[in-house]
Amino acid sequence: MAVAFKPEQSPLSVDYCGLSLNSPIVLLSGCVGFGEEYTRIEGFSNRDVGAVVLKGTTREPRLGNNPHRVYETPMGMLNAIGLQNPGMDVVVDEILPGLDFSETRFIANVCGSTIEDYAAVTKRFDDSAIDAIEINISCPNIREGGVHFGNFPEMSAKVVEACRRQTNKPIITKLSPNQTDIRENARLCIEAGTDGLAVINTIMGMAIDIEERKPIIDNVRGGLSGPAIKPIALLKVQQVYEVAGPKGIPIIGQGGITTPDDALEFLIAGAATIGVGTALFYDPFACEKINSGLLQYLKRHEVESVSDLVGSLQH
Repeated sequence: MAVAFKPEQSPLSVDYCGLSLNSPIVLLSGCVGFGEEYTRIEGFSNRDVGAVVLKGTTREPRLGNNPHRVYETPMGMLNAIGLQNPGMDVVVDEILPGLDFSETRFIANVCGSTIEDYAAVTKRFDDSAIDAIEINISCPNIREGGVHFGNFPEMSAKVVEACRRQTNKPIITKLSPNQTDIRENARLCIEAGTDGLAVINTIMGMAIDIEERKPIIDNVRGGLSGPAIKPIALLKVQQVYEVAGPKGIPIIGQGGITTPDDALEFLIAGAATIGVGTALFYDPFACEKINSGLLQYLKRHEVESVSDLVGSLQH
């Protein structure tokens, strides 16, 4: 039986989907493996991290894409890992028992190629110690010719509905920026039963080897993350907050956050928590620096809690 997490109260404490977090920082899926890749680093403190989102998990094991799968770009990174993971049974039966649920919150990331896949993986995590479930609706629907669930609001809502029927745990829907109207997608996902939203997933991009005249990423395209996408992500958070804020649906704002100022922008735009991912690849202690900067800002502006900044944009 996992020991329950006991949050500390500080100006950085936040509530997200009913979960008390020590910090507004959420470590993003795919950037810290299944948690142990980060929590085992010397100097890790649960005061610095509010929650860890585990690597994307599918019903069956996946080997992922062929290399190259990662490529550094100016101010960012392309990745096309292909959801490499050991499958839901191994994650629940072998990996989760090895995590220390007393040190932070852990959120599963659910992926699938059909709605039935999403439902099955969600049901498997429902009977586990996991604190919440994030739905990665950017996966391609093989029954619709590879069309991505997350790029079509009605399809996104169907995935959320199916997962909602399988669990009472908090559901967080990770929205794609590669669509026409992210606000409409957010609205339908909220109506379908999501408890929270993660904004945004990576933006599709590519890189070319000019000598070989071939794509550098074997999959041709990959997801672009890092500081290069921050202005886009910030706008999407502000747009989604217009829909989600009045309904009390909290947002994980993510996309290029590396500094305290970045985090503050996302909070002011409407994010209740902020996701850190690519920054960890070159600075494993970025979270400590971001939290320190947030505390300094709160003190300088005489604001009692980081939650008081959420959605405080004046316009």
